[in-house]
Amino acid sequence: MRGDDQEPGYLFSYVSAEARVPTDHPLRPLRTMVDDALRRLSAKFERLYAATGRPSIAPEKLLRASVLQMLYSIRSERQLVEQLQYNLLYQWFVGLSLDDAVWDASTFSKNRDRLLDGEIAQGFFTAVLAEAEQHQLLSPEHFTVDGTLLEAWASHKSFRPKDEPPPPASGGSNPSVDFHKTTRTNDTHASRTDPEARLYKKTAGAEARLGYLGHVLMENRSGLVVGATATTATGTAEREAALHLLKRQPKRRARRTVGGDKLFDTRGFVADARALGFTPHVAQTTTTVHRTSAIDGRTIRHAGYAVSQRVRKLVEQSFGWLKTVALLRKLKQRGLRRVRWLFIFGSAVYNLVRIRSLTWQPA
Repeated sequence: MRGDDQEPGYLFSYVSAEARVPTDHPLRPLRTMVDDALRRLSAKFERLYAATGRPSIAPEKLLRASVLQMLYSIRSERQLVEQLQYNLLYQWFVGLSLDDAVWDASTFSKNRDRLLDGEIAQGFFTAVLAEAEQHQLLSPEHFTVDGTLLEAWASHKSFRPKDEPPPPASGGSNPSVDFHKTTRTNDTHASRTDPEARLYKKTAGAEARLGYLGHVLMENRSGLVVGATATTATGTAEREAALHLLKRQPKRRARRTVGGDKLFDTRGFVADARALGFTPHVAQTTTTVHRTSAIDGRTIRHAGYAVSQRVRKLVEQSFGWLKTVALLRKLKQRGLRRVRWLFIFGSAVYNLVRIRSLTWQPA
């Protein structure tokens, strides 16, 4: 017998969202780890808010929603808030009940800007690493450094001479700009849209793009990111950022290793890494007659060097996830401060996914 297609009016349910999410859903272990990390940040949250006044959106909910946005490749805050209106799984993860009103997109963005202060992204990143430490996933001995280009939210048309007056408004919102056969450098030009973005190309033969550089320090045992930052795009930024991330690692008496590609094969980086207690296992430069490698047979003869060169390629998985899943290939934020916050936070979310993959056993 065919059933009647009756449209219900008001829907009353006595089943909680917790009961509707399957016990073996892959978001459950992530929710547990995120909640543990947020509890460690409670003291930081207290310092960001006044003791009196109208209550704002809970920072825990803001960060859970931001984690959700990266996990499901949601391209904007407006789309995220829209899906929170009707997606029961998203509401459960963020911590909203069916009766709670979902905030406006502009309200969400305004409140999240508060989290730029107080090193919240770095604190969340550190708290996630504490979760990895509990599972004994971190190696204190072997590391890999690398960097990647993050394309800025700015077009080539916005890259104009610094001393040039603003173009006339007669061209509309997208005026024609002819920069054919003109020399454009970061010393003489700057983007009108994102002044901190710089024209840069990661490899020879590739086109130069406006962007920033994201840097990670990966431990080699589990492929987890143990250090992350973002900088302006310069030719020496990767080596400088790598040394900065290595300095932040806890001191150890035992010698440690750090792998890297040929960009790190310079005498300055090798000497500075050794001074910090790291043996550089960087790829040798052998394809040019103008430069000799900074490492010799005393390093490459060891079996550990070959292992470091093989494992270091695992760092590309973090870059691939951040650019494709977390949508950081084309940045939606402008300014180095926001880009750095976003990259560090995205690295923490990548670690959450990696920890779940290494430890989770479905019921």
